[in-house]
Amino acid sequence: MTRRTRRILTITAGIGIGSLALAGCSGDAGGGEYDPEAEVELTFTWWGNDDRAQRYQDLIDSFNEEYPNITINSSFSDFPAYWEKRQTEAAGGGLPDVWQFSDTYLRQYAENGLLADLGEYGDYVATDAIDEGLLGTGQLEGAQYSLPLGYSTWSVFLNDDILAEYDIEPYAGGTTYEEYSEWMASVTEATDGEVYGGTDYTQRIQNFEMVLRAAGGNLFTEEGELGFTEDDLRAFWEGGSADRDGVVVPQQSLEEINPVSGFGANLTASEASWSNFIASYLGDSGAESISIVAPPTAEVGSQDLYRQAGLQMAVSSSSEHPEAAAIFLDYVVNSPEAGAVFGTSLGFPASQTKLDGATLEGPDQQVADFLTSVEDRIGDAPPAPVVGYGSLEQKFWDLGKELGLGTVSVDEAVEQFFSEADVLLG
Repeated sequence: MTRRTRRILTITAGIGIGSLALAGCSGDAGGGEYDPEAEVELTFTWWGNDDRAQRYQDLIDSFNEEYPNITINSSFSDFPAYWEKRQTEAAGGGLPDVWQFSDTYLRQYAENGLLADLGEYGDYVATDAIDEGLLGTGQLEGAQYSLPLGYSTWSVFLNDDILAEYDIEPYAGGTTYEEYSEWMASVTEATDGEVYGGTDYTQRIQNFEMVLRAAGGNLFTEEGELGFTEDDLRAFWEGGSADRDGVVVPQQSLEEINPVSGFGANLTASEASWSNFIASYLGDSGAESISIVAPPTAEVGSQDLYRQAGLQMAVSSSSEHPEAAAIFLDYVVNSPEAGAVFGTSLGFPASQTKLDGATLEGPDQQVADFLTSVEDRIGDAPPAPVVGYGSLEQKFWDLGKELGLGTVSVDEAVEQFFSEADVLLG
């Protein structure tokens, strides 16, 4: 008998003695007993690409074989548009029943009472198969507001097809940033500019975070303040100036293919991102082979990497069907079926029961092997994200793009970022 079967039997028995009344939650019919046979419809949304969309649809189909009475109305968008819409919905009280979430927004949504406390739906969603450390990424003041789908680590992807076509030696991984820039320049030169070595790594706040961690710091302090100075940021952005002068793909070219990345569109031979992106990159690029290697480092031998469990799943406190929503969330987070459908594309499975269903071969095994290869470089997790981190991350990215377009100077970009941080962090 599986864990899910045992839980369903428990729920069914509980209904017979009226033990499943909603306790102070905004649930079905204002707090009546949950009827597991009732026909309900749930809204469900996520960010991602067509590959992720097809996987979610396959999982929904599998879910409906077990729960034919729960209809899932799904939608998705790219990352920036996704959070803009959630903010609009939050203001109007119309958030989805179940939604792909990020720990960077945990304080913002939980402190405003917009997320259901999953601890109140323990009969429908399990947490026993998830490591305590990973569970903590969805907790705030003792309440469990979201559950991690998986975890990943910052990495560099290489398009093996492009490198083979131009007879280019692959980037070895784990070098200094200067050596990575030299490798990117060699690619751009070897292809005569038909393919660029990579994308400007100074656009991504995660690369800046790695530089800070290599020196023993973090983006933010435990008290929720900035963990770096204007001079730190200025030095980082100035460090990318030479690359922006013909080494990396021009920002204007990236604007023309948005939301596909330069790597996904085969405009670059490498790109730094989270290790779980391999399936998306394979789908976007059509490449036969993509490698994952360790990202560059500001201090060889430092523990600048960490296990990032930012990709989560949450239920809205405004859901009219919180029990059904919790059941679907549990299926996405914990079921072996989810492991079989997603493999490591949402991160290395955070739940053991989900991992049990995954077949680690091909790209999934690549991710598992990569995580093993960088274990010695993984340090402690950074402090919990501050309220407004998502906006700061987007501002960092937007300013990086403007630097690439030449519409702002480094000094202007630094001033704008710190002005935004002052507003968001007080």
